[in-house]
Amino acid sequence: MNDKDAYTIATLGSHCSLQVLKGAKDEGFRTLLICERQRLNLYKRFKFIDEILVVENFSEILDQTCQQRLMESNSIIIPHGTFIAYLNSEKIERISPPIFGNKWIFRWEADRGLKQRLMEESKLSIPRSIGSKDDIEDLCIVKLHGAAGGRGYFLAWDKKSFDEGVEKLIKNNTIKGEEELYIQEYVSGVPAYLQFFYSPITKEIELMGIDRRYESDIDGIGRIPSKQQLAVHLEPSYNVVGNIPLVLRESLLCEVYAMGERFVEAASRLVPPGMMGPFCLEGIYDREGKFITFEFSARIVAGTNLYLEGSPYSGLIFDEPMSMGRRVAREIKIADGKDILQQIIT
Repeated sequence: MNDKDAYTIATLGSHCSLQVLKGAKDEGFRTLLICERQRLNLYKRFKFIDEILVVENFSEILDQTCQQRLMESNSIIIPHGTFIAYLNSEKIERISPPIFGNKWIFRWEADRGLKQRLMEESKLSIPRSIGSKDDIEDLCIVKLHGAAGGRGYFLAWDKKSFDEGVEKLIKNNTIKGEEELYIQEYVSGVPAYLQFFYSPITKEIELMGIDRRYESDIDGIGRIPSKQQLAVHLEPSYNVVGNIPLVLRESLLCEVYAMGERFVEAASRLVPPGMMGPFCLEGIYDREGKFITFEFSARIVAGTNLYLEGSPYSGLIFDEPMSMGRRVAREIKIADGKDILQQIIT
């Protein structure tokens, strides 16, 4: 692959695929969408998608036929949350076509122990992990491993409430056992999702946007008076249904950039070749304005869909509309022009 015009930007048809492929087309690339048949009617509407590779299930990306087509089209795969959710780390690492960014870091995103270590090495303020349900003494949030979009999360305040939550998840086939769950101290405050891009070419961090999630039905429950909540014993869920733009007080931005830089530095030491491209630090601003990081995503996040024409923060960097999807394509184009594409793919 030595001609930019021969490259194809490919991704799975879900999560943020529309902005990824629209951004790629804006940068002059051919685009390919791997699409489940049930979603075909949606994606065939968009003219910036040059080719749709129809599959019955996203796991078919591992099939020889699919991988061969991706190789024939000189595709570079852009990973996102659905990519991580459908394929475990071992499967991602076996994919033959090149993946934008560091595919080895997805193992660290999916494994709670490794995730905790990377956040600690980044010197981020993080909630306390609870090792066992027997150690629960205060309000905690219980989560699934990996990219779940809030699905299956529940609150627990003692062993009994934990067991009740586990029983419900097993009953609705969300999990097979409690070993699939992770217990974390609950932090109260304002949720914020900090969207970054790190360029190995310029060695610079770019803050591309900030959002908060709208989750069903925990956000809806807040509209119901407490008397009625208690009367009907509402059990909240945290399934993400959308994202809301957020702009921070300017005085908080110094630490935002510092956290991003520390994360990139730690990733370069622990997970060579390090953090490349989009990533997100996800957390809570407490009453003192301190950011507590409870998660990171080592790839593009769905909250970037808010900013197809750019955000208030990307507007400070670029003199043109710049979505995260387009920023990824721009990095590929720059790397190709400098003949250093191997530095940004794995």
